[in-house]
Amino acid sequence: TMAWRSMNKAGVEDLTLLEAVTEENILRTLQNRYKEDLIYTNIGPVLVSVNPFKNLSIYTQSSINTYCGRYLYELPPHIFGLAEDTYRSMLTEKENQCIIISGESGSGKTEASKKIMQYIAAVSGSSIEVERVKDQLLESNPLLEAFGNAKTVRNNNSSRFGKYLEIQFNFAGDPIGGRITNYLLEKSRVVHQAKDERNFHFFYQLLAGASTEDASELCLGPPESYHYLNQSGCYTVNDIDDRTDFKDTTHAMGVIGIHKDEQKDILRLVAAILHLGNITFSAKPDGKAYINSKKEVTTTAKLLRVPPDMLERALVNRQ
Repeated sequence: TMAWRSMNKAGVEDLTLLEAVTEENILRTLQNRYKEDLIYTNIGPVLVSVNPFKNLSIYTQSSINTYCGRYLYELPPHIFGLAEDTYRSMLTEKENQCIIISGESGSGKTEASKKIMQYIAAVSGSSIEVERVKDQLLESNPLLEAFGNAKTVRNNNSSRFGKYLEIQFNFAGDPIGGRITNYLLEKSRVVHQAKDERNFHFFYQLLAGASTEDASELCLGPPESYHYLNQSGCYTVNDIDDRTDFKDTTHAMGVIGIHKDEQKDILRLVAAILHLGNITFSAKPDGKAYINSKKEVTTTAKLLRVPPDMLERALVNRQ
């Protein structure tokens, strides 16, 4: 068939089958397969993925059905094949399983983790409680990305933190809970970004998607008016719709159990961070610092729900 000829032309599906396993042959095989939109290649039990930087129609329900119940060696390399093999091993061996996703920035780690979760959600049970857990696991992605991802010069949706996701299953193979551990968040990005990069997505989502009422209550302006956002000269991203993403993020908050009042508090604190960055200081003759404009202090204190003079003292005194 044409598909078979295409795969032959592209090279072996498992790099351990190369006649000579050299760096040159490995790279050539990966390149040839990439040109044929075959972004997955096995190295024994390891799956190599090359980011296509475009959407491929290989993650449909039909694809899930194809890999469900099949062994790794039966079908071409695919993230669903790896997910199926791991899921089956957990069920048959009754042992914990772990998938490690590694690579440089922009290699597709975030998308790979989402595809694995998509597959597990599709092939496991469908009771009301199981569906609730699945929804919470899946909706954790947009929420984590909003507060932990940002545009860099190499990647428009770069994860600026490490993530360990644990999904807990019952003996029937249905997800019944989960735990996400985050570490090494790039906190310095909040106050400074390099040229042509952005702060964390949620700052821009809030400014683009907040209702008129919330924007007025939080004293929101355009991103250009905030020091924590205007240092890099980059405010929008071609393939990111901040207004739509704001709706997705707030929806995700509700799904995972963050109530409306708590959501309001989150918006208020994010807005307070933006206003806090606009407070400027000068030095008195004796070297002590003082705040140039009380307006931003008043606004920030209102959002933080503390007296303005208390905030001012905290900002200009070490103790």
